[in-house]
Amino acid sequence: MRILISLIALLLFFVPADAFGKGGAVSIAAASDLSYALKEIAVGYEKETGVKPVISFGSTGLLARQIAEGAPFDIFLAADSRYMEKLRDIESVDKDSIEVYARGRIVVAVKDGAKVPSIEDLAGPGIKKIAIANPAHAPYGRAAEEALRSAGIWEAVKPKLVFGENIRQALQFVESGNADAGMIALSIAGTPGIRFEPIDEALHKPISQALGIVSASPNKEEALKFIAYLRGSKGSALLKKYGFALP
Repeated sequence: MRILISLIALLLFFVPADAFGKGGAVSIAAASDLSYALKEIAVGYEKETGVKPVISFGSTGLLARQIAEGAPFDIFLAADSRYMEKLRDIESVDKDSIEVYARGRIVVAVKDGAKVPSIEDLAGPGIKKIAIANPAHAPYGRAAEEALRSAGIWEAVKPKLVFGENIRQALQFVESGNADAGMIALSIAGTPGIRFEPIDEALHKPISQALGIVSASPNKEEALKFIAYLRGSKGSALLKKYGFALP
């Protein structure tokens, strides 16, 4: 088990060892849909406070597993509140720290020059490969599956699906041309060279994103300060800029 933890951490979440639990830094495990928004928030926070947020991005499910197995993060920003509830139940995050900080949306995305298909069009012959995040551990992948099922085309598109380990990798499949279209997070769809259209939110369960402080964190005071900044006017404005709805 220790070997497995080490390998996953090395592949997905490499962070300098001296960044954890130190005054002057706060370590954050964050869902990949926050890749753009959180980087910008972190820059503002460090400029204002002198404290550096050290961020490891990955799929919510894999990050949650790491935290359950003792990964030394201070804060977990999940893309699905259900994973936070599971960590609360095993006392891996402080129950009183858990709150919903945003609601996400999914879109259909293609490269510039291509027509953005409707969700129903994904079943047509013009679309050969469709990228989504792996529904087994990525909330946006699960939302994509729910939307495809609600649209009545899940069985038709299953052979076309290309799974990314997280939503950022699903976008990379579209960018590289390895997928004709992708169902990705609105928050990362503004990448240059990508066109997109939102998917009807009625087709899937709400993507309620929750945060919490890791129970084993030795840096909880700094974690609380970062969360206050994220939830304050400056952090909230940046979340809205990248397409998140606020609770």
